[in-house]
Amino acid sequence: MTAQLLRIGDDIVAIHAIVTDEGVTLIDAGLPGDLGILRAALASAGHGLDDIRGVILTHGDSDHVGVAEVLRSQHGVPIHVLDDDAHNATGVEKKAAPAGAWRLGPALQFLWAALRRGGLRTRYPREVRAIADGDVIDLPGRPEIIAIPGHTGGSAAIRVPAVDALFLGDAITTRHVLTGATGAQLAPFSEDVALTRKSLEKLRELPETRIFPGHGPEFRGTVAALLDELDSRG
Repeated sequence: MTAQLLRIGDDIVAIHAIVTDEGVTLIDAGLPGDLGILRAALASAGHGLDDIRGVILTHGDSDHVGVAEVLRSQHGVPIHVLDDDAHNATGVEKKAAPAGAWRLGPALQFLWAALRRGGLRTRYPREVRAIADGDVIDLPGRPEIIAIPGHTGGSAAIRVPAVDALFLGDAITTRHVLTGATGAQLAPFSEDVALTRKSLEKLRELPETRIFPGHGPEFRGTVAALLDELDSRG
């Protein structure tokens, strides 16, 4: 089985698609207004929305669940999330986490991107399927789930060896949405920053060399290299 990785959106908020002959797996679901860019990206790879076999959420924040309910309700696409984040992903209970430092320019850019792409029209999935640490999901690309609590209680790393990729959600960022700072760093709005860093350590020996945060450009290198860069920031 051949697999292709599509990055849809931009470095502010991105959706990732694992495209195979068996269909498509989405990693996260962007913002509510992203259905058009998702449809166009899949069409460029010879696929459509009906080829999506499942969405896996790295966590349940509103800027990661954007088009999930449309896909579920209109196309029958199942939405997967770690059980500890199901309440977050469905909007039943929302976290309030500190933002930390910010600068006006980058913060406004993030806010404008969210507004332009429907960020005020969040539709939380009405139903989700619970997954667990260590699961290998029977979806295109055979994604593996690794629990990395910290940003939220049910944050997950999603490993897809078929495309040499690891998706870390908002455990880390490579472009801070509130300050504009670049390079590997722990992401803002985290419930427990210290726990996030501890959780990331369990990924250190993974061999993948394409690492994707929820916000910011791809990190090229292993998790070990990413953690070294992260710790060098002090």
